[in-house]
Amino acid sequence: MSQTVKFDDVSLMYPGGTTPAVSHLNLDIAEGEFLVLVGPSGCGKSTSLRMLAGLEPISAGKILIGDRDVTHVAAKDRDIAMVFQNYALYPHMSVAENMGFALKIAKVSKDEIDRRVKEAAKLLDLTEYLERKPKALSGGQRQRVAMGRAIVREPQVFLMDEPLSNLDAKLRVQTRTQIAALQKRLGTTTLYVTHDQVEAMTMGDRVAVLKLGVLQQVGTPAELYNEPNNAFVAAFIGSPSMNLINAGITADGVAMKDHTLLAERDALSRAAGDRVLVGFRPEDLHLADDGIEMTVTLVENLGADTFIYGTATNDRGESVDLVARGKATPAIGTIVKVSPARTYIFDSEGDQKRLS
Repeated sequence: MSQTVKFDDVSLMYPGGTTPAVSHLNLDIAEGEFLVLVGPSGCGKSTSLRMLAGLEPISAGKILIGDRDVTHVAAKDRDIAMVFQNYALYPHMSVAENMGFALKIAKVSKDEIDRRVKEAAKLLDLTEYLERKPKALSGGQRQRVAMGRAIVREPQVFLMDEPLSNLDAKLRVQTRTQIAALQKRLGTTTLYVTHDQVEAMTMGDRVAVLKLGVLQQVGTPAELYNEPNNAFVAAFIGSPSMNLINAGITADGVAMKDHTLLAERDALSRAAGDRVLVGFRPEDLHLADDGIEMTVTLVENLGADTFIYGTATNDRGESVDLVARGKATPAIGTIVKVSPARTYIFDSEGDQKRLS
């Protein structure tokens, strides 16, 4: 039976470390929810998952699965199942033996193991491969076997640590769709770790963004995309990344070298200094008759979309990189004007929190 998961002010400091690997993590995962932990390498996402699995001892706080405090419970007694990026299959065992091995160790009856393995194999389109060894399978099939091994245990929580990172690009897209659909069908609470924000946005009911061990924001993919808490979340979520420009505050708005961007006075008045970070997503930045002057450096025609890369100059004379979206394909080296349909304002100091 699926359960809720709670990280209650959880921290982890490794021996000899000067900063926590994870700091004061507070996170609630609803029963049956698919929650994705995302962030750059070293942000603490895999560490958080390993703490929930019981593979890392926490330094402070507590972890609950349902109403049960599992902070000091051994990994084998937490009723969780993990899927790793390297599959971790036994090469000498068949697919069926790999999937049922944990149940065999737990002394589940042979008939029950056979039933669960066949049910999982049917879910994962692995029925015809049950007698094969892992070496006779593709990478995607091996990953489905690893999923099957977790499913047959019927755990309270699934933990998945970058399970698609060893697959090629096309197979990743296909497999992430299968995993998300399978999780909905099973209804098992799932914590999924990835560094790939596209994976996070397409799979998760909610997404939690970590940076240097600190939770930056948790919300639905749409909330993170449209209402980022700070400049880090804004730049991390979305592809291509959000344009961010350090610019000065003027009487009319925000200054570029040759153009003033209108901005809310209330937002600008909350800035810590006389400068802010101005953000606009590439899909909100379009070619226009009046706007920021940009020198084109690259044009990417992707069929449905064309992205125009270029450089502009802020009010300090500093060069900034920009990405715009449009149907036109201007020549490299030409100067075009671009204007944002939507603008975000962030504080340029401290945690770069969003002001508007």
